[in-house]
Amino acid sequence: MKKVFFLATILAVIGWIIGAFASEFGTEEEAKAMVKKAIAYVKEVGKEKALAEFSNTKGKFIDRDLYIFVYDMNGVVLAHGQNPKLVGKNLYNVKDADGKEYVKERIELIKAKGSGWQEYKFMNPVTKKIEQKKAYVERYEDMIIGCGAYPKK
Repeated sequence: MKKVFFLATILAVIGWIIGAFASEFGTEEEAKAMVKKAIAYVKEVGKEKALAEFSNTKGKFIDRDLYIFVYDMNGVVLAHGQNPKLVGKNLYNVKDADGKEYVKERIELIKAKGSGWQEYKFMNPVTKKIEQKKAYVERYEDMIIGCGAYPKK
């Protein structure tokens, strides 16, 4: 009986650890949902107020490693939840660690499809390491609104 209880306790602790680790990071589904929530927020409060909130590093659009970023159709950052210092900068030709021009790719994706997923490397705000990122982006008016998850392998 003691062995069964001990084994059950060990399994419960392992399950808790796995669950705690998994909840430390956002998922692709949560990233897409955050973009939908951000678009609804722009419609509700207007562009200026929404962009300010999206760049608030302690705001309502920050959730673990998930945050909203917004670009215009020329590659200028309008809001960035991880690094507000990027606001106002044109990143059209910026490259990730593998040399991918991900902002240029993002704009091309939006022009072709209006929304979709893209992959590139970017600094994870939780781990502080450059990691693979899968971002969902959607066009709303003259903006590209996105949020990405850092898939764990």
